[in-house]
Amino acid sequence: MVTLGLRRVEDEVAAKHPALRQYAACQSHAFLKGIGAFLAGSGAAFAVQKLVNRKVPYSLQWSLLLAGAAGSVASYVVTRAETQKCSNFWIYLETGKFPQELAMAGGVSQPADLPSPEDRGSAASLVRKNKYGDIVE
Repeated sequence: MVTLGLRRVEDEVAAKHPALRQYAACQSHAFLKGIGAFLAGSGAAFAVQKLVNRKVPYSLQWSLLLAGAAGSVASYVVTRAETQKCSNFWIYLETGKFPQELAMAGGVSQPADLPSPEDRGSAASLVRKNKYGDIVE
């Protein structure tokens, strides 16, 4: 077993995907950036509302609610963008090509290898594997 953050990963999976640690580190960094964006977005929205509150008074609970909503939106946008970068990084580490290159070359991810219609009749050959060799249930 290989420890990856708080989770333990089977040795076979870690051997098939040598870049797993880099991808996990990238995802962790993306989530931390999202938390930072939530804090910064909420703080900035709250500060702006305090300035506006002098002209148009409203209660503190609405200020907190709107600040939390603004922080959530900021967090979502940042985390989504960073996670997409991590996904592209993962594809690059696994294939050696960027996703845009794979899309232009027609190498867009294919579904798992399915048995042909002739083989579907035999129940013994229902083990399917994806392109990485993992067994798909």
